[in-house]
Amino acid sequence: MSTMSLGVTAIRSRRLLNWSELQQLFVEWRQRARSRRDLMVLDDRELWDIGLTRTEADQEANKPFWEL
Repeated sequence: MSTMSLGVTAIRSRRLLNWSELQQLFVEWRQRARSRRDLMVLDDRELWDIGLTRTEADQEANKPFWEL
């Protein structure tokens, strides 16, 4: 189970996250935000190398960090 789905599960069940789950969630959010920022600086050739178009990269980069 991923950290993000753990957070969503906790919200749906109204279960509070324990400290370690909360830390994992914050780490995942920071990594996701960093990855999305990194996408913005790639040129078209680099995006092509990883199989993305500029439009797809822009769509991903503009998502909020908490969204998968």
